Amino acid sequence: MSILRRRIGWTLVGLSLLLHILTVYCFARQPDRFAAFTVLPIWLWGGFGLLLCCSAFYFFRAPLSLVMTAVWAVTLLVGADEAKVLANLAKSAPHPGIAEPFHGRPVIRVATVNCAVFDYGDPSADIAAWHPDIVLVQDAFPHQVKRIADVLYGGRGDYRARNTNGVITRWKIEREVRNPTQRNQQVTVLTPDGTRIEVVNVHLQSAATNLRFWDRTAWREHRVNRALRRSELGTVQQVLEQTTHFPQAPTIFGGDFNAPANDIVHRQLGRDFVDAFAAAGTGWGDTYQRRFPILRIDVIHATRHLEPVRSLTVTTRHSDHRMVIADFVKR
Repeated sequence: MSILRRRIGWTLVGLSLLLHILTVYCFARQPDRFAAFTVLPIWLWGGFGLLLCCSAFYFFRAPLSLVMTAVWAVTLLVGADEAKVLANLAKSAPHPGIAEPFHGRPVIRVATVNCAVFDYGDPSADIAAWHPDIVLVQDAFPHQVKRIADVLYGGRGDYRARNTNGVITRWKIEREVRNPTQRNQQVTVLTPDGTRIEVVNVHLQSAATNLRFWDRTAWREHRVNRALRRSELGTVQQVLEQTTHFPQAPTIFGGDFNAPANDIVHRQLGRDFVDAFAAAGTGWGDTYQRRFPILRIDVIHATRHLEPVRSLTVTTRHSDHRMVIADFVKR
């Protein structure tokens, strides 16, 4: 019996090790054929691995289970997107109302929110409570974008609506670039001091939701779905580069990416952009689903011209997403 118990314990530890190797490979390399695996957060797979280790130690006293537990703990601390905010413990969070200056420097406040075509009600008041200077909205029809703009700025702001996207600002929109993709837009915002900021608002290809991992069709769906999203984002980036002096122009690039923050889709922006929440965020950053957010798919990126100093995700009852707030100062 002791031999059998020992073998079972070793088997559980071995399974945990194999799961760890697969998890590290998939999240580090992000191969498209394993897109279904990485659509779930790394800490969920880590939870399975830790469960195997705990079972091996509790029931079978397998000593190596303690080593694997430590390995998993380090992996999750390094690899989990949610753990990145630990580096921001000394940073302050943005507060509702007019954005406070940062060390005496004026702040540009940006918000992004998926409005779910107002199926959960009108989010205008929730957005207005934060007094943003620029707002990116997705899943909002043109008349709904106008409604938000009127509530925020009383008719004195500016906005552009395209299909189900909208950019709203208290300042002037100098031009709009027509993007060939359907749910993405690009505008140039002129700030009071004469600075021009390119604003790209994206709502990328909706995510695949098939989690029947025992079915090969699910793996194919996720692989194709990610490829479409990467291609769409590539087109948006190409339009930005062709129509501006990018990367010399200050640029905000945000919205609903329909991909977790550690997905390879976001790595396409890594060379030129900084993720505002990863750099300056506090609290729980995941944005979807509102009631139990486990994925950070709503993100605000910015070029080096704009330094993120504060960021927060905010729950609103009027969407199935959480809203992202980010404060920037000009470098």
